[in-house]
Amino acid sequence: MTEPNRLSPYPAPEHQPAAGGIAARARAAATGGPRYLAGLNPEQREAVETLDGPVLVLAGAGTGKTRVLTTRIAHILSQGRARPNEILSVTFTNKAAREMKGRLAEMLGQAVEGMPWLGTFHSIAGRILRTHAELVQLKSNFTVLDVDDQVRLLKQLLQAENIDDKRWPARMLAGLIDGWKNRGLLPSQVPSGEAAVFANGKGGKLYASYQERLKILNAADFGDLLLEGIRLFRENPDVLRQYQHRFKFILVDEYQDTNVAQYLWLRLLAQAPSPARAVATRAGAPSPPVAEGGPVEQSETEPGDGFSPLAPAPTDRDPSPASLRSAPPPTKGEGSAEQVAAAPPKNICCVGDDDQSIYGWRGAEVDNILRFEHDFPGAKVIRLERNYRSTGHILAAASYLITHNEGRLGKTLRTEDVEGEKVTVTGAWDSEEEARAIGEEIEELRRKGEHLNEIAILVRASYQMREFEDRFVTLGLPYRVIGGPRFYERAEIRDALAYLRVINSPADDLAFERIVNVPKRGLGEATVQMLHDHARKRRIPLFEAARAVVETDELKPKARSSLRQVILQFDRWRAQSEVTAHTALAEIVLDESGYTDMWQKDRSADAAGRLDNLKELVRSMEEFENLHGFLEHISLVMDREGGSDDEAVSLMTLHSAKGLEFDNVFLPGWEEGLFPSQRTLDEQGRAGLEEERRLAHVGLTRARRRAKLYFATNRRIHGTWTTTIPSRFLDELPAASVEITESKGGSGWGGAGGYGPSRFDNVESFGSSYSTPGWQRAQARRPGGRGGGGQASGQSSGGFSEDQSPFGMGDDFGSFGRNKRSPVTIEGELVAKSTGTTSEFALDDRVFHQKFGYGHVVKVDGNKLTIAFDKAGEKKVVDSFVQRA
Repeated sequence: MTEPNRLSPYPAPEHQPAAGGIAARARAAATGGPRYLAGLNPEQREAVETLDGPVLVLAGAGTGKTRVLTTRIAHILSQGRARPNEILSVTFTNKAAREMKGRLAEMLGQAVEGMPWLGTFHSIAGRILRTHAELVQLKSNFTVLDVDDQVRLLKQLLQAENIDDKRWPARMLAGLIDGWKNRGLLPSQVPSGEAAVFANGKGGKLYASYQERLKILNAADFGDLLLEGIRLFRENPDVLRQYQHRFKFILVDEYQDTNVAQYLWLRLLAQAPSPARAVATRAGAPSPPVAEGGPVEQSETEPGDGFSPLAPAPTDRDPSPASLRSAPPPTKGEGSAEQVAAAPPKNICCVGDDDQSIYGWRGAEVDNILRFEHDFPGAKVIRLERNYRSTGHILAAASYLITHNEGRLGKTLRTEDVEGEKVTVTGAWDSEEEARAIGEEIEELRRKGEHLNEIAILVRASYQMREFEDRFVTLGLPYRVIGGPRFYERAEIRDALAYLRVINSPADDLAFERIVNVPKRGLGEATVQMLHDHARKRRIPLFEAARAVVETDELKPKARSSLRQVILQFDRWRAQSEVTAHTALAEIVLDESGYTDMWQKDRSADAAGRLDNLKELVRSMEEFENLHGFLEHISLVMDREGGSDDEAVSLMTLHSAKGLEFDNVFLPGWEEGLFPSQRTLDEQGRAGLEEERRLAHVGLTRARRRAKLYFATNRRIHGTWTTTIPSRFLDELPAASVEITESKGGSGWGGAGGYGPSRFDNVESFGSSYSTPGWQRAQARRPGGRGGGGQASGQSSGGFSEDQSPFGMGDDFGSFGRNKRSPVTIEGELVAKSTGTTSEFALDDRVFHQKFGYGHVVKVDGNKLTIAFDKAGEKKVVDSFVQRA
């Protein structure tokens, strides 16, 4: 018997055994029976066995969509419907593609070979593009630029146009161009209104210049892999037809997360292939119309949907996803809808969940999945609603919540499992109590035998993690941050801490080296190396080496001026630290150093989040008396180590949690402004609200057994205490599946009747988490064993006086501010030494300098020498840079 991967190149017969019919079952029995179908429920089996025509599988959370997708491929191969290289299967990550191949190997009992078209959108589009690179003015060995290369190239273009890179950052332009490419827009198709937002209307021109430069360099960026692929198909119908014939089956995973460019690229391939037209070669026949994007091959239009994927996107109106998808219907005649209707329907299967489309901020269009039946008339929609993950109450809460969205196809998750525990909703006084309460619940679950690996905390914004990380360190509770570094390990936090460490200890060479050129000050590696050389020779810290070098002529004037400014700034900040609250000092340092301004000018997607993290860092300093105590606390937090295989609580954002599942899920921060995000509502309106609701749905459906929601009544937002309102999503949950509980974090929530006892009523109950000898000595030195506050002018770092609070609570708030955590005192020896030592050189000594050559000493000032060089004239240098001649 011929194996499926050794089929003849002749096309398969038009007639195929009906799914589930006698012939199909007999063939399955002859091959020993399809073991991969065992265990599928009726809906899953229908999705696997419906091979002909367009199919949309609406797979809810936990309904086994990945199993359906891989089983469908196995079924196509085992039934001999296509060879492995005739199946196009696109995913969103390389990891998903590898997992799919692994599952296929298990199902078929052999390694899956010869599936070159199973991969991500960009990897497959890139492979096609390299094969036909010359048709888009590239060579097959073109380079794919990363983000840094893109920004560097754009900076060159900005300089050529005499555009101020500080006012109009190259990274901002890179973000705009990436957005245009995600929407499938060539430079000529960018609306003038959008081009005007950069450099006074030069955005479109710069985009065109950038694309021209890429061609000269034989390069493409990530977005070009799809954009140029679309242009390749539009301008070369014969190439498009070749791939339409090649792919007998198309399968798409996570269809709800496709952007416009991915949609357009896929729609071109998904058209039913039309016969080669004789019109183009017939004598006297008119040539097809030509537009900016190339010839318009109307014969590829899907019957009845009025969509011409080969038509260029309109340029005279806002290129919304709908306008990009629509074009005038083809006229009758050869290549018309009537003719194409005779072609067999394309076998395309898209698997996704419109209720889990949460990546609109990076270009994903939920409308792609909502209009599937319009794009592919006669498509069969199969709903997978049987959930194998969560209990009844969790599914009821998630399903009822998502029904408040209008833009959805509709489905209701159900389970045959037990109802389980109800979803709990708990209010806390503030975010600190929220962290304590969740910490207590986790400890209780641990005592009951729950594994930490089955516990997750899902936050809406990354800055929320800081409070939990601090609390877990205090409790000694292992945790891991998924999808990014821990709070204090983030680049912007490390930079800010480096500034504060140098203020606290001028001998901290590692911190000084980290930020001496951040933001960029023209102090490159050569300058830092010179400082290192001098510091080693004189056995002094880098900061003191810099202080000595700026008094000489070793550095070029611009670098010397920049380094002198850095030293003066640190001297000023160090003096201010004696009289200024450390929280206020941190804000001054971040502003005066230009660090905050650097991120404000950055137009990358994560810049806003980095600024929020910096604000959270300043807020986190408030509970410490001074800068020294705060930095000692950081050293304890950063000292936590643990192997990746150790038991630990998972801490991540809601966006990072998609695809994961845990027995116990904590969802803090369900407040208006935070969740739903006010920024998203302001920028996207109702569409943004619906995406936020889908994000809430995703969070709830990560839980198998317990889902616990929290909100805080007071939260510091952008440095100001704000009384928050519980999220509207809480009122959209079904009362029958929700239980209101009291906070275990120290104060409790009074329910509908009002507030419970405040933690400010008994501030003495909050002791230090430290018990080191240094801490005990510090406590003993304080008056009455407790000591006073460390804020300047008797104020809390939040800007409120002792008899005033943001909540109108008078002295209670002030007394709490005066009982902050005391700094840890560590005894040690002084590392830095004065540079005021006596030089080994004397007047008139003959010396040699690597840069200035030979000369003789004319003045000695400590370790600084004034030397009259034979050729360079009189220069001031440090004695460690010269040697006797």
